[in-house]
Amino acid sequence: MSELIEHANAIEWRFERQVLRLEPWGKHSLRVRATCAPEFNSELHALLTPESCQAEILRDAETLTLRNGNISAVLNLKGQLAFYNQHGELLLEEMWRQRSTVGIGASEKSQDKYVSALKLDGREFKPLPGGKYQLTVRFEARNGERLYGMGQYQQPWLDLKGCSLELAQRNSQASVPFVQSSLGYGLLWNNPAIGEASFAKNHTQWTARVTQEMDYWITAGDNVMELTRQYAKATGTPPAAPEFISGLWQCKLRYRTQQEVLDVAREYHRRNLPLSVMVIDFFHWPNQGTWCFDPTDWPDPQAMVEELESMGIRLMVSVWPTVEARSPLFPQMKAKGWLVTSDRGVQVNLDFMGNTTFFDATHPQARQFVWDTVKKNYFDYGIKLFWLDEAEPEYRAYDFDNYRYHAGPVLEVGNRYPRDFAQGFYDGLRAEGENEIVNLVRCSWAGSQRYGVLAWSGDVHSSFHSFRNQLAAGLNMGLAGIPWWTTDIGGFQGGNIHDPEFHELLIRWFQWAVFCPVLRMHGYREPRIQPPESYRHGIPQCDSGSPNELWSYGEENFAIMQRWLGVREALRPYIDELYANAHHHGDPLMRPLFWHYPDEAQSWQIEDQYLFGRDLLVAPVMHVGQRQRDVWLPGDHQWVNLQGECYQGGQCISVPAELETIPLFIREGSPLISLLVK
Repeated sequence: MSELIEHANAIEWRFERQVLRLEPWGKHSLRVRATCAPEFNSELHALLTPESCQAEILRDAETLTLRNGNISAVLNLKGQLAFYNQHGELLLEEMWRQRSTVGIGASEKSQDKYVSALKLDGREFKPLPGGKYQLTVRFEARNGERLYGMGQYQQPWLDLKGCSLELAQRNSQASVPFVQSSLGYGLLWNNPAIGEASFAKNHTQWTARVTQEMDYWITAGDNVMELTRQYAKATGTPPAAPEFISGLWQCKLRYRTQQEVLDVAREYHRRNLPLSVMVIDFFHWPNQGTWCFDPTDWPDPQAMVEELESMGIRLMVSVWPTVEARSPLFPQMKAKGWLVTSDRGVQVNLDFMGNTTFFDATHPQARQFVWDTVKKNYFDYGIKLFWLDEAEPEYRAYDFDNYRYHAGPVLEVGNRYPRDFAQGFYDGLRAEGENEIVNLVRCSWAGSQRYGVLAWSGDVHSSFHSFRNQLAAGLNMGLAGIPWWTTDIGGFQGGNIHDPEFHELLIRWFQWAVFCPVLRMHGYREPRIQPPESYRHGIPQCDSGSPNELWSYGEENFAIMQRWLGVREALRPYIDELYANAHHHGDPLMRPLFWHYPDEAQSWQIEDQYLFGRDLLVAPVMHVGQRQRDVWLPGDHQWVNLQGECYQGGQCISVPAELETIPLFIREGSPLISLLVK
């Protein structure tokens, strides 16, 4: 016989080995856990400990109801769950298909859908050898529902309804499992296991391939802004952003020597082009897993840092988690258990430029050791910005079942790796008294934002097809609670600096990046430049790409980018305010139209334009050869273009889009009008 148990501030259902527990977890929010173990573990995963709040508990003959502000959970004797908002409207309900009628709070006729011979439960713990479980959680699908967030996937769809998403980290894919519904709820799948989320037409299904318990957090609100802010309270907001973050960042694969870096910085200074950050990419080290400069090419890092700072430029360096077998640190790290291990085969995780193993970012001592090494070899020279590349980490083969971390097998805990990688650097910098922390990271998980993570979209291809994917990726990252986000302007892989077709892509991408959180030049440009020596001390030497500075693509293209760089500079006070808002509330800088115009149907349908803050409507040009595009103007107010022409909201207009420009509109009454309109 099952039991419904009422506690002081929680409710439970128990049957056989399974225990289901619901408790308030922040404003208008609940944490929902289930396990077949004797007791729940103490892991918070992505969540923070909330401020205390008292829920209301109601009981009748067959149900318990837990009400916390705008959300109520109804739990019946069969262990089935449904969630409602403050108006009594159904938000989400578990999907059960059993022979007996199992509807919760539904009419007798509407319960017919639950009666079935399929024998499917809303929560299914399938035992695995060794004692853990494969978990499947099923919810009913809803007609007309739209779903957003979930992180970054290389696809063009902003609305994720109908999509099946792998819950795993890969190069250019960031699994951040917080989804927001147009029905007025948000759900965090608070489980770092490898799995899948399927938002199908017939049901919604979450799976974890190996786990001990079910854990999710659900919140209710009247609009996306409320849901985002409640999620930010539950998992954290980004730290206060430093002023330099909103300026131009210069990078390429790769500046090979200290002299190259200084030459580029001096040229920016000579041309009077504002530059905030200079970035040194990978293989500036003697070998992977040494975490230091190669003194042959970088003879005086401190002098380099000091000269850059005299020009107002901060320096960021790339740090990889790879440790090559010939690194002098490898034996100690292996003996201490600070490296990722393989359950089968050779203990090599990646064979790029050497046989390497990743350091185990889930191991607190390993994180501390890497930070201590980085502090001595970078931070003590004045370098305080770090590029945490390969942060998925990027396995040679994504055979997640073959790898094991200190925290557990990758199938059970794998998605937390990039967050833990960033946490090691964040904690180290804070211990040194630093408050302006920015970690450029090629992946993220729920909660990464609170460790100063600036996510970027990975090694995406230099093509218009890939370009279009990045808009959806950036907007959904913001809706998943990661407001600091950027891309490689022009894409990473490919792009010949002499090719006019690539020039068009680069210009369109640069124009769009002006209205992204970070404006960052990067890419592996063709033709590639071979190193002066193939090996140094037996270690393979990496090649480099062609120049990637603003002036590298001819005077005509330089003039266009220089003009838009001027727009970015003019906007920086406005962008800094958006960063401050992200810090205080968790609001994204890039926002879908329905963020500010939720009552207008077209705001939910248009996915190729967005709002940069409240005042700027951006309609990027993302097709080759396009010189005209349609723009929908929301609201019952006017919008002003850069020529000072006014257009009434609530209409679709066709606007010119010559290569020199990007369609941009300013909300009437904004101080940006006097700043930008000439």
